[in-house]
Amino acid sequence: MSTEIIDRSLVEIQSKVDKVFLNLHQLTSDIGNQSLSDTVVELREKLGEPFLFVIAGEVKAGKSSFINALLDTGKEICKVAPDPCTDIIQQIVYGDEEKFETINDYLKKIYLPVEILEKISIVDTPGTNTIIDHHQEITERFIPHSDLIVFVFEAKNPYRQSAWEFFDYISTEWRKKVIFILQQKDLMKPDDLATNIEGVRNQAIQKGIEDPQVFAVSAIQELEDLKDISGFDVLREYIVKNITGVNAYKLKMQSNVNTAEQVMTNINEGVSIRREQLNADVEFRSEVRDAMEQQEAKSYERVDKMVLNLIQDYDRITGNVRAEFVEGLNFFSLAGRSLSSLFSSDTKNVKVWLADLTKRLETELQTNFQTKLEDGMNDISDSIKTMVKMVDLKMKSSKTILETNHEIFGEIAEKRQDAIKEIQKNYSLFVSNTENFIDDEIFPSAKSYAPDVAAGGGLAVIGTILALSSQTLAVDITGGIIAGIGFVFAGITLFFRKRKVIKAFDEEIAKGRKNLERVLDDQIKAYTTKIKERLDQNFDPFDIHVKQEEKSLADLESKITNIDVDIRNLKQTLV
Repeated sequence: MSTEIIDRSLVEIQSKVDKVFLNLHQLTSDIGNQSLSDTVVELREKLGEPFLFVIAGEVKAGKSSFINALLDTGKEICKVAPDPCTDIIQQIVYGDEEKFETINDYLKKIYLPVEILEKISIVDTPGTNTIIDHHQEITERFIPHSDLIVFVFEAKNPYRQSAWEFFDYISTEWRKKVIFILQQKDLMKPDDLATNIEGVRNQAIQKGIEDPQVFAVSAIQELEDLKDISGFDVLREYIVKNITGVNAYKLKMQSNVNTAEQVMTNINEGVSIRREQLNADVEFRSEVRDAMEQQEAKSYERVDKMVLNLIQDYDRITGNVRAEFVEGLNFFSLAGRSLSSLFSSDTKNVKVWLADLTKRLETELQTNFQTKLEDGMNDISDSIKTMVKMVDLKMKSSKTILETNHEIFGEIAEKRQDAIKEIQKNYSLFVSNTENFIDDEIFPSAKSYAPDVAAGGGLAVIGTILALSSQTLAVDITGGIIAGIGFVFAGITLFFRKRKVIKAFDEEIAKGRKNLERVLDDQIKAYTTKIKERLDQNFDPFDIHVKQEEKSLADLESKITNIDVDIRNLKQTLV
């Protein structure tokens, strides 16, 4: 391959540019934005395309020879055309094997296994006397994407109207890439050639070209290895400097890299908003959890306060009973009761006295427990209801920062909104469903109250369930204590067992005290915690979204950082 019109140092730059656009394409694919992805794909495809030269000129101007001489491959690239005099546009590109492809009635593609065609593709237009009939094919398909437009004139007569008419079809914005060639200069006298060169320059200036580039060449001399006089060295030097060289390529790439940088700016702005939304969502969930935990803690405090009050009453009541019991177990009291009962039916024997003592203990405990439990349960019920209401308020106050109409991440915003809506739906169903507050898992005895509370529904069930449970708890707790004490009393038969009986009595009182704390902790605190857990489960879809967002954003931000660094480095290379 000739190295004269392709700078080898371009390979390194192209590799760096391709890496940036490959990573950028992967990033846009990860984001899932089709518009951005299409933009990057289009940019990358253009980067990978060979330099495009469009050759125009008269039939007899020697365009085919000019192309063969310019590319200097040792092969006659244009010789493969079946009829060089036809009015067919021929696009000559690289291919692993030689073949022809008919695109339409006006365009054929020729594939050749010639190395330089990996870097340069040629569009060989028909003679300008026929090109007018289908100039739109050239001006729409090739001119906008061309890197160089070459007007080849016959050196003897560069003023034919058809060539200049085609020039007029080319939009002004593309004229900066136009050069003019006077081919077959070997057939001209130097003075006449100089006259025609100046004539072409003047004609181009009149057509709006400020500094027309006109080159006189001889393809025959170049192909015959008369390179010092053919004029191609000067032409190639210009092409390398302005089209295919490193500096020219840098100019070409700067526009594409600037576009890539703008794509990254848009992505960065979108990711920034997305990160802000994620941070707000994480804060929102933290606030919801904190609110539930605070109310759970308040409920626990109220349970502890209620237990403390009950324990104080319990200690006072059982202490009074114990004092009377101990006093009644001394030798003289027991003997007196036993002797008196023999002579008087009004005197209570030991058995009756113990039964009365047990009954008074049971009645006083139940009365005190019932009142204290009902008051405490009302407070706890209010705390749990407040927890539920606070969650509702928190949901309504969640911030929406990433809108569904966002240019890049609108789909992510929609998924988030769907998650929020699912929370609200699930939450509404949860609060209205009585079963969520009375099943066996969260309150084993709740099912027995179902007929009484089923009509309440929702939050009303909490108060009802706790109020009803206070009655059962009072009976269960005191009943267990009394049963144990009754068993102890039943064993009193002899005076000398006093110490053992008092010890057994104290043990039963201690058991009752411990059982009181345990039952309330197990049932009331556990009930509060289970309600909190079930409330939190309504956020599962949202939590899944947040978790996915955290991973997705972390991956995106890492890739973005790397691409931003690569683009900055690439811009420095292209300066």
